[in-house]
Amino acid sequence: MAAAASLLAARSFRLPEAYWAPITTLVITQSSLGAARTVSWHRFVGTALGAVVGVMASYFAPHVLVFGTCVFILGLLSAVAHLDLIAYRFAGVTLAIVLLVPRTGPAWQIALHRFAGVSMGIGVALMFALVWPERVTGRFEGIQDGMASPGSSTGIPRCRSSGSSATHPG
Repeated sequence: MAAAASLLAARSFRLPEAYWAPITTLVITQSSLGAARTVSWHRFVGTALGAVVGVMASYFAPHVLVFGTCVFILGLLSAVAHLDLIAYRFAGVTLAIVLLVPRTGPAWQIALHRFAGVSMGIGVALMFALVWPERVTGRFEGIQDGMASPGSSTGIPRCRSSGSSATHPG
């Protein structure tokens, strides 16, 4: 229901790439409410960062070196701003969409449409999470959300080797 609602909302605003709203809603609603807030913030910030860097990079000739440099810059900006790896990933995805997907419109317009669609999807997902909270029952009880906030369980199984505990690198 939430994905359909966000698609309708995006279409009512006549977003040319309305599909980003339900895609985002589906990603966000896969989490519990607490995790949804966290992943929503990271996705919002990452999308904004990727859109801004993408627009700035669009003034250079399209080249793999420009794209690679921008991905590196996103990593530096994410580190300086103390952003989570989730935000960095979303920034990279948005950067790739703005720079690498062939379009007829200007980069700022592509970036704005991507940001608007993602923001709308986040908003609808959070509204649904508040109004219709998820109830985990049965065989899913006790399973940690894989999109939880930093410092909590990552959903990656822990491995034990020679008496010490370590996590599998993600």
